[in-house]
Amino acid sequence: MNGVLLELGFLKRLREDPLWERVGFVYGTSAGALSGTMGVLDRLDDLERFLMNLQPSETFRPHRLWQLPLLGLHGYALPDTIAERLDPVDELAGGLADAEIELVVCATDVSEEDHEHADDQLYELTWSSRVTPPEEMGRAILASAAISALVLPIRVGEHVATDGGWVRNFPLAHAYAEPRVASIVAFRYVARYPRLGPEPLARLRSRLRRFRAVPPIRAFIAELEEAEQRMARGEPGHLPDLIVRLMRVAISRNTSIEERWADERDASVHELARLREDVLEIVRRTGDDAAVAAVRDRFAAATFPFRHERELPRVTVRASAGGESLDPGFRTQRPWTDDSKRRLIERGYRLTDEALARAMATAS
Repeated sequence: MNGVLLELGFLKRLREDPLWERVGFVYGTSAGALSGTMGVLDRLDDLERFLMNLQPSETFRPHRLWQLPLLGLHGYALPDTIAERLDPVDELAGGLADAEIELVVCATDVSEEDHEHADDQLYELTWSSRVTPPEEMGRAILASAAISALVLPIRVGEHVATDGGWVRNFPLAHAYAEPRVASIVAFRYVARYPRLGPEPLARLRSRLRRFRAVPPIRAFIAELEEAEQRMARGEPGHLPDLIVRLMRVAISRNTSIEERWADERDASVHELARLREDVLEIVRRTGDDAAVAAVRDRFAAATFPFRHERELPRVTVRASAGGESLDPGFRTQRPWTDDSKRRLIERGYRLTDEALARAMATAS
């Protein structure tokens, strides 16, 4: 929720900028899949009304305790909420197919492995609104935002897919790979993952004490006490705590690697261009025109795992939620207030405005 509100502010500011007329592609993962959908459809006002009315139980609804081993922590309520208040997601995807802007969404592939080729799999799934049937595209958008620590994955076509943040939280590489992309304006949500304290376990243990004469309940209370002790030592108290920690590691790491790769790619393109000019200048001093042409042709024919004939200007807006925290809790969640939502939208807008102003100042 933090991310999608900040992204809404980002898109609202971008829509006011002359850059908006040049947007040809939107690449989105997780919350970016939903906000990207509404941006491509030019329905940001609808998205804002939707988010302002949204509450935690309408996104991820906690299951009863007896359901947790089979169904996970939460039910995925968001698809029904989108259908009721915006449009069914396959209808949204139908609009994407006719839109001028192409949407590409990313998700993680958790299908059963083909063990003969498992080492070659990158476990990433991508869908483009240009070629994907609307029903499949709609499910892909939902799968990209299906937070794995909370809900079970979704079947999309022949694949079983879940939160894209595990493999491609910040899909810069897809923008770089598209030869028609001339510049990039990116939004990077910097999540602040809350620590899962022992309080829920302590409350559950307190409620169960009245039944401690029953042997299975007594054993369960002992397990809860051990879990609380693990958390007091800074260790994962239970499996959901471990999954959240692993998600934090995977998302933070792949996002950092993605941005580092883009920076190194841009530096390589720039340095290669300088090297080319330096070598050509050295050869020109010999007065051998044939040698100059040969060197020029050799540089032009060189192949690298990046497109070295162009540099891509890139503006990246980095945003955290600051003092706000509206992401769903594991069992309980305070209501999302209008003031908190509005502050996050305004924060995304302001940070984008500042980033665009810096980029303009640097260019001039």
